[in-house]
Amino acid sequence: MAQINKPNTHFNTLLYTGDGATSTAGTTARTLTGVGFQPDLTWVKERSNTEQHFLQDAVRGASKVLASNTTTAEADVLTNYTDGGINGFVSDGFTLGSGTAGNANNINTNTETYVAWNWLASNTTASNTDGSITSTVSANTTSGFSIVSYTGTGANATIGHGLGVAPKFIIIKVRNADRYWAVQTSTGAGFEMNLNVTEAQTATSVYWNSTDPTSSVFSVGTNAATNLSGDDYIAYVFAPIKGFSKMGSYTGNGNADGPFVYTGFKPAFIMIKKTDSATQNESWYIFDNKRSTFNPTDDALRANLSNAEISDWSAFIEFLSNGVKIRNSDPSTNVDGSVYVYMAFAENPLVGTNNIPATAR
Repeated sequence: MAQINKPNTHFNTLLYTGDGATSTAGTTARTLTGVGFQPDLTWVKERSNTEQHFLQDAVRGASKVLASNTTTAEADVLTNYTDGGINGFVSDGFTLGSGTAGNANNINTNTETYVAWNWLASNTTASNTDGSITSTVSANTTSGFSIVSYTGTGANATIGHGLGVAPKFIIIKVRNADRYWAVQTSTGAGFEMNLNVTEAQTATSVYWNSTDPTSSVFSVGTNAATNLSGDDYIAYVFAPIKGFSKMGSYTGNGNADGPFVYTGFKPAFIMIKKTDSATQNESWYIFDNKRSTFNPTDDALRANLSNAEISDWSAFIEFLSNGVKIRNSDPSTNVDGSVYVYMAFAENPLVGTNNIPATAR
């Protein structure tokens, strides 16, 4: 695949401040632009106060809400949410819709600050029959990201993802039931992790049938988190692409001069999670280049918690021209001997096709 020289045309972070706009229930209260493309997945989190994460995508329908910090089933902004949320995607961003009470406070409270992480898939969907379960897919083969919808069978199965390259990070949530978020990381399909909790990964065959993804399909086992008969699921599927994305792991050294994580690009976003329980369990920590515009990168949110942003955190990291440097000995990112998994996206490739290298912050 060709290198992506402008990563922000496939992934971009948007910051905004709520204005408290209201409208008739189910209609648009506000339009937010500046993303740079029409997103297919938008993940919003209030920074300045406690509020759940909002994950909404074009495959399920823009108004359908899932929250990474809860096991709660999908809800609809237009009919189930008092305070509203995203109700549509537009060419340069998304719209906020008022809920059943006629306001949009969940992600538009007046003066509160928010972050929205946005990914481009294909802006359309297609039926995929590569796996034993037929899926509905919106795939961006350039950036290695696809959104996959399928219905479970309860038996070991394969599901087409449409990327043409093997993914290294998969996030799945059942839509119609209260159940854990399932995550497969670079440690492989023999392990389970869950996005909504802090627990360490555990060895299992029932999430992913102990079968690593291929260039055309990923596998699911018999666990209800990924494949209960008759239940509906959504999967966010990520493959590493040179100069744009990297999914991998590193081992902590317990030192303030922590490990260097090579990505091959200047990062715009990274999510980090400790995999073992050598000490205490740790959250899924998210850093980006818009909330922290200079090093140290020290503004963190946690995918598994509704808590406000940790600002000016002492457990900081640094975004460099070619990766991430851990600059702390905190258990969140650097226990000696512990393995951490991560998923990162680029601000700039290390060297573009114009031979101009990226610079550190």
